[in-house]
Amino acid sequence: MTDARPLQIAIDGPVAAGKGDIAVRLAKELGLVYIYTGAMYRALGLACKKASVDTKNQTEVLSLLESTAIDLVDPDPQSSRAYKVLLNNADVTEELFTPEISMAASDVATVAAVRGSMVKRQQEMAEGKRVVMEGRDIGLRVLPNANLKIYLTAGLEERAKRRQEQLKREKGLERLFKDVLQDTKERDIQDTSRGADPLQKLPAAWELDTTNMTQDQVVAAIKKELKHRNLL
Repeated sequence: MTDARPLQIAIDGPVAAGKGDIAVRLAKELGLVYIYTGAMYRALGLACKKASVDTKNQTEVLSLLESTAIDLVDPDPQSSRAYKVLLNNADVTEELFTPEISMAASDVATVAAVRGSMVKRQQEMAEGKRVVMEGRDIGLRVLPNANLKIYLTAGLEERAKRRQEQLKREKGLERLFKDVLQDTKERDIQDTSRGADPLQKLPAAWELDTTNMTQDQVVAAIKKELKHRNLL
């Protein structure tokens, strides 16, 4: 029997902490809707690149967002991903995960008005659903009343290693570890120092350091916490 009780799980944390993989696993195993908010910022970053808009020009970025349709829809049956991203009705999912687009996404996410618009869209997506949502400000802004707020983290070198492996596995990109490590450091600085909703661990968040954990162990730990809170 399907559980009809409302359930919102918010997962925040730094880049390459494993938020996406864990959120997808939880969605599948608990029958939740998975919403990857970072894809929306990546899509806007890609839109900026396609339109030759400077991602650091706040006025131009906001103007472009206002005339841009960004949608998260169910993936094609043969897709290995848990979502499909449409930019003005065109599937751009496989264009979103290059280092260039990662930095562009981080740039546009610093614009307060952009974040405000995105948060409103994300809240509309989650309204009335049993969801797991992951990003940088989910527990703070998007789902402030989430049943469980998780701060998922891992050591810097471990996250850089995971990111290097992801780039090779998903994009066929062979990058030196020192370069990926530097990119990860820069993302951390940008995410935690931006003026608009900087990445932070909320006092009410349950922190889980996944440095020495497998995905199975992480998922099991989260399920245990959900049961402890009588949410499962």
